Amino acid sequence: MAKRIFTAQAQTFTAQATAATLTNATYMGIQGGGSTQIVDILEILVSGFASASTVAAMVFAPASTAPTTPTALASPNSDGPAVANATALSTVVTTYVAASTGPQASASATVAKLNLGMNLFGGIVRWNAAPTQQIQLIGNVANTGSYLLFNSSTGGGSSGAANAHIMYEPY
Repeated sequence: MAKRIFTAQAQTFTAQATAATLTNATYMGIQGGGSTQIVDILEILVSGFASASTVAAMVFAPASTAPTTPTALASPNSDGPAVANATALSTVVTTYVAASTGPQASASATVAKLNLGMNLFGGIVRWNAAPTQQIQLIGNVANTGSYLLFNSSTGGGSSGAANAHIMYEPY
């Protein structure tokens, strides 16, 4: 399969509580396109653009409640193949920054969560999975097939502007 890059630009990552319904245009969401689809998360990068020192408790965590009717991406956000002539997917992964009812990040102590804390005042955080260490989404339901990149007020984050991308490979 072909690697893809989901990008959100000029977005304010508003700090929000874990397990709260996330506000549109303050997070990045990704979920499998079908009940058996596997998606490898290979890289996450966040670049801060805040105008003053701002601590962000960025977290990549499963959604305990999946979104209702995710909204299609619009410019400047994007999702496309890393190789221009890649074959179209038969089962399309859903990437979104808004939904009619937003998702909720899991507060469970037994799920994997990636800590990507940083200073949004020009800071950069990049997580790149070593071989066989990628996060895998399985299906398209909460806790296994739907994940969120958001700024956690529960983790001590404050709101600020950033660009971000998630590189993934669907199967």
